[in-house]
Amino acid sequence: MILCHGIAFLSGFILDLIAGDPRSIPHPVRLFGRLIDILDKKLHVDGEDNYVNKRNLRNGAVLVVILLLVTAVAYCITLGFVYYVNKAAGVVAEALMTWQLLAVKSLKVESMKVFTALKEKGIEEARREVSMLVARDTAALDEQGVTKAAVETVAENTCDGVIAPLLFTAIGGPVLGAVYKAANTADSMIGYKNERYLFFGRAAARLDDVLNFLPARLTALFMLLSSRVLVLDAENAWRIYRRDARKTTSPNAGQTEAVCAGALGIALGGDTPYFGKLVHKAVIGDELRRIEPEDIKDANELMVCTAVICAMTAFLVMTIIAVAGIWI
Repeated sequence: MILCHGIAFLSGFILDLIAGDPRSIPHPVRLFGRLIDILDKKLHVDGEDNYVNKRNLRNGAVLVVILLLVTAVAYCITLGFVYYVNKAAGVVAEALMTWQLLAVKSLKVESMKVFTALKEKGIEEARREVSMLVARDTAALDEQGVTKAAVETVAENTCDGVIAPLLFTAIGGPVLGAVYKAANTADSMIGYKNERYLFFGRAAARLDDVLNFLPARLTALFMLLSSRVLVLDAENAWRIYRRDARKTTSPNAGQTEAVCAGALGIALGGDTPYFGKLVHKAVIGDELRRIEPEDIKDANELMVCTAVICAMTAFLVMTIIAVAGIWI
């Protein structure tokens, strides 16, 4: 089975690399989002006193448990049934499921829309495009602000949208990959420190931090290797990583942002407007030069190279385990 899993895993990764998100097939993230939205409306309690806050803290945890259980059961039943009917069909189904859990090409395509807008369509269109990628307020961003938002999105999502689901899928197949993706979707929807979700979204936010702790650090290491492969400033990437990786309030976001900032020789982070308020964030990296739209392209090249190295490493490990199992 490990060989079947390895073939499906690599096939799914290649499909995502070439084709991106299949628009004609219902995407699991949209399904996760719908379930989260339904549970949010059913479980969230309005109010601000301590009793309401405790209920929202508990109900937010209930939402996460229901979401992950439904996801795991649905994927287990579907994949198990197909493998039971036919092993070849099971490999195909697993490859398709893996394909849908990854976001290499879609992350590149969506972020490059910002680059195209900056180069060809003007700042207003660029603001509109980047607003599709980030939660921050984008209406007043200048060219540098828009570019920085896009680069930070690519850097952070190299872990969340690419390497973490790759690693979880490599370890536990699409079932574990989907559970991770559902948890990450919950964090992106309700894991905010605003009035509505400060308590209700805390379980989702904390779970996402835990799940991404090791993947974020492995992603940073793969990115460091990729920066050398792409002949970027690998020495500066290592220096900034050691200095700035722990500067962010998130235990994980700074890992990949630091490597990206160092490899490109730019500064990321800094004060950022969210929901009408200016949020003070640490500066990651040194501003050796002004950030420019071409940095979005470079960040994407770093992301893709990191994904390829990670996928090939995981496939190599699976192959070694499969061959060792045959000989033993």
